[in-house]
Amino acid sequence: MCRWLAYSGPGIFLEDLIIKPSRSLLVQSRFARENFVENMPGMPDGAFPTNGDGFGVAWYGERERPGLYRDLRPAWSDKNLVNLAEQIQSGLFLAHLRAAYHGIVQRSNSHPFRHGCWTFQHNGEISGFQKIKRTLQFAVAEELFPCIEGTTDSETAFYLALTFDLDNNPKQAMEHMVGFVEAEMNKAGIREPFRLTCAFSDGKRLFAIRHSTDNKPKTLYYNRGHAGLDDVINEAVETPREGTILLSEPIDDCPDWIEVPPASFVTVTERQVGVEPFRPSLP
Repeated sequence: MCRWLAYSGPGIFLEDLIIKPSRSLLVQSRFARENFVENMPGMPDGAFPTNGDGFGVAWYGERERPGLYRDLRPAWSDKNLVNLAEQIQSGLFLAHLRAAYHGIVQRSNSHPFRHGCWTFQHNGEISGFQKIKRTLQFAVAEELFPCIEGTTDSETAFYLALTFDLDNNPKQAMEHMVGFVEAEMNKAGIREPFRLTCAFSDGKRLFAIRHSTDNKPKTLYYNRGHAGLDDVINEAVETPREGTILLSEPIDDCPDWIEVPPASFVTVTERQVGVEPFRPSLP
């Protein structure tokens, strides 16, 4: 469906991961090749190798509020993305390629989404979203509801998590968000899956989730220390070895990418990548 990448570690230029690797995010915008778990009804096999329905990059720097650049055009046709990526240096950033399933192609529907210090990006879908959209958005805190700018299921999920106290307990907030959405899907008789492979950050911590209701979640990998990254990184760029990369599809053909198990919550700190069970529950 979509493709994304997130990095936490010593400061590097965005281009070192988004542009330069042999299977970089820019390459994946046209030629994603990760196996797709199960296609939605009516979609062709392998949907979607092309992720051209918008893109975005969020990065953290000296200010609490992250920088954000999003567009509705395909990433491969935007020279500004290349120009910015070669100049912006950050120790924590997220980047996303969109293949639209819910929501029209417009800038406000491009990921990552931003609220305050938080950023969020998603690969997956809330099936039957239009049937329960009103109920889900009514559950968003009154003060947060005006901040929803787009029409996607992903943005609604983000603001539900903020409502359920993402600031103070990220894991529990996400478990409550998913539990609430799944309960509403059941009430509406929606039998198709809720798939959530996402990354989110408050500028200090980086988190990710790999989850689905049908045990066929979208892919998620990590690589700590950049071990094995191809020669474009190893020789051409002085890339620190202490950082962690989370992504939905490897950006090179090296064997060092570790697949995150389904039903997992990932926490990235300076010293380790923690993986623990993700158990949705009602708030």
